Amino acid sequence: MSALDSSTPTGFPGGIEAQRVPSDSKSPVTVAPVDDSTSLATTKKSFLGFYTSKRFWLTLVIGQFLALCITSTNTFTTLLIQQGTSFPAFQTFINYALLNICYTSFTIYKEGFKGWLNIVWKDGWKFFILAFFDVEGNYFVVLAYRYTTILSAELINFWAIVVVVILSFALLKVRYHWSQVAGILVCCAGMGILIGSDKLQGGNFNSAPDVLKGDLFMLLGATFYGFSNVTEEFFVSKKPLYVVIGQLGFWGMLINGTQAAIFDRTSIATATWNGKVAGYLIGYNLVLFLFYTVTPVLFRLSSAAFFNISLLTANFWGLIIGIHVFGYRVHYLYPVAFVLILIGLVVYYVMDASGIGDDSVKPWLGKDQTGGHEGIGTAKRRMRTRVGRGVGAGIEDA
Repeated sequence: MSALDSSTPTGFPGGIEAQRVPSDSKSPVTVAPVDDSTSLATTKKSFLGFYTSKRFWLTLVIGQFLALCITSTNTFTTLLIQQGTSFPAFQTFINYALLNICYTSFTIYKEGFKGWLNIVWKDGWKFFILAFFDVEGNYFVVLAYRYTTILSAELINFWAIVVVVILSFALLKVRYHWSQVAGILVCCAGMGILIGSDKLQGGNFNSAPDVLKGDLFMLLGATFYGFSNVTEEFFVSKKPLYVVIGQLGFWGMLINGTQAAIFDRTSIATATWNGKVAGYLIGYNLVLFLFYTVTPVLFRLSSAAFFNISLLTANFWGLIIGIHVFGYRVHYLYPVAFVLILIGLVVYYVMDASGIGDDSVKPWLGKDQTGGHEGIGTAKRRMRTRVGRGVGAGIEDA
């Protein structure tokens, strides 16, 4: 990902010679530190070994879990529209409120109320920007479903990958390895097949009120998502997860609540309110809460780019739901596209398997990741663990 060569954790002694034990039996015996560099090098030299490692499969599984979450929220949004209910800002307000209640409370518990106020005073404006990008991304994506179908809207999501790659390259100094570029291109080829299959199939694109307007809103939402993803990856690499998620929930609730009060008053008043709508709203926000809780971990284990190409498989999961819930028709090219996207995810990690780099090593954190936070999924924690300098921190250092 970067110009840094992370095949070995620089800055730490690769092999420490054991101190000679004095012949005098009364002298204390010094035990030599364990040299972990041999096992690390062995792991990196095994090309196929990386693809059987816990980290690779954990990253892959988390990515697909998040793709299923996105598919679920898209499904709940479509079901709400079918019930005659559409309030793009208010719909996600509950999620931000839940994030704020849970993670801000935990932040105050860990840091104290004065510590939390200090975070708001010093870094509040930064988290406000993150929350603004995120709120507007959610707003325009939900708004897009008024005018287009679940499949048509999901096909536009790949634009977020382009935004993430450009921003990461320009602002965070990320330098992509050839395998990462190849993986992204393979995934985009899969997306092209999806678009082609829908065009060949016909019908799904023509059943929406205004496909062009819906797709434009989706493109705008995907752009905001790209900015949000890169910003969040930067923050979670430098601060505890509970601080970042708590601040996102706090500022997101204020921004989203204000926007809902201004733009969604009429929609809320004229919306259909029944048991189904309540169930869809609860389901939407609970799934979104899980999504926001797990996403930062993937940002640490991998990157915002990998996060977004993982979400491309949501189109396939969305198709399965679309067939059974909304009566969509399947085209034979859909499975081909899904397999291509999965292959692209594997190719994306060729750099890790070949020992050239590590997608979790963030170039903006400096040598040995000294500018970063040591927490769940971070390269800094893995480096320390490998050289026998600790087993990592607990939840308080997440």
